[in-house]
Amino acid sequence: MPKYAILGGYTAEAWAKMVENPGSRETAVRKVAESVGAKLEQFFWSFGDDDYLAIVDAPDDVTAGALSVAVGSSGSLRNLRTIKLITQEEARKVLEKAKAAKAAYVPPGAREAAGVR
Repeated sequence: MPKYAILGGYTAEAWAKMVENPGSRETAVRKVAESVGAKLEQFFWSFGDDDYLAIVDAPDDVTAGALSVAVGSSGSLRNLRTIKLITQEEARKVLEKAKAAKAAYVPPGAREAAGVR
C-alpha cells in the first residue's frame, strides 16, 4: 500500500487548547485515518518549522487527499503538506525511465533533443 508523509504545524489556538487539555494527537489522527480507509503507521512530534509528522498507509492518492482535507479543514493546522513516499526500488525505476526520456527532451531554446543529431 502506498505511504504518505503528512506534516505541518498547529496554530497558536490549537496549541493553547492542547496545553489546557492534553491528550493524544496520535489517537485522533489514527481515528480520522481509519475513517477514510487509511492506516496510521507512525506519528511523531517534531521541533522546527513542523510540529508533527505522520506516516500513513493509504490505498490511493484520493484517500490520502481526503485525509489531508479532513484535518486541514479543521482550522487547527498551518502549513499542512502531504507527500507521497516512494521506495528505493520505485526510485530506481523512475531514474531508469528518466534516462530513457532524457534523450527525447528538448530544453528551452534548443532546436532538437539532446542526444539526437
